Amino acid sequence: MARFVVRRAREAEYTDPGALAPGAEGATRWRAVGEEDGAAHTDFGITRLDSGGRIPTHVHSFEESFHILEGEVILATPEATVHLVAGDYGVIPIGVPHAWRAVGGHRAAWSDLFTPPARARHGSDTYRVADLPDVPPIAVDPRDPRTRSFGNITADHMNPGRQSQELLAVSASMRTALLVYSGITLKMMVDSDLGATLGTMFMVQYEPDGKAGTHDHPLEEAYLITEGQVAATFDGEEFLLETGDIAWAGVGCEHSFAATGAPVRWLETQAPQMPPRHAYRFARDWQYLEERLEEEL
Repeated sequence: MARFVVRRAREAEYTDPGALAPGAEGATRWRAVGEEDGAAHTDFGITRLDSGGRIPTHVHSFEESFHILEGEVILATPEATVHLVAGDYGVIPIGVPHAWRAVGGHRAAWSDLFTPPARARHGSDTYRVADLPDVPPIAVDPRDPRTRSFGNITADHMNPGRQSQELLAVSASMRTALLVYSGITLKMMVDSDLGATLGTMFMVQYEPDGKAGTHDHPLEEAYLITEGQVAATFDGEEFLLETGDIAWAGVGCEHSFAATGAPVRWLETQAPQMPPRHAYRFARDWQYLEERLEEEL
């Protein structure tokens, strides 16, 4: 079984989600990576919901994280009924009833991570339940505790120069923090602070000179290129990933990334969540040790 997957946007196949969305009307999903690809923790893809489409109230025996790519949807949960637009994201914990409805007159689309993967042999680990009460939706607001499982990300959130207290809508904290290094900017979205326990979702941006050397992890990663293109290697094979492409690296898959002379941005997921130590194994560091040992022995 391959330790990585590369799926091209032009080859995307959107199909009826079946048991994954019981009673759905107007819903399709591109399952880019899942259990059949050898993934133990990652079911990643893009769901589309036609204008006026709906997915009735249901629960999963897996954690669901999402990021709205286009359109508008109403998501109902016991916590809140929220009006989601492009840039909004959130997490639906295991066993929490929820329902989706497309609004605004246009098709909606969102990327989603299911962890552990939905299993077809167990009815996609999904169960139809009684509908939630119909209540007026509210917008995602990081200052509103009713939407504490949701957030929003924009291009400004990825700009290190726009993180001063005067420019932020909420008080500066680890929730608003950026990680900036080696021409790379990273902004956490779905994580333990938002309520996730099994997976994470974040946005990565590489400047024209941004690069990450060859490394691997004790976890699985999925990538959806949202803007630009990036040169990537997976277990020594080279790929040029472009907007809309999806890739996945399994445990132990050595991978690297380098911008191609222009900024590139992608949505990334990790499952399970990153351990507190030894989350990265960089090949260069261990090669250095090998060279030192050759000198010493």
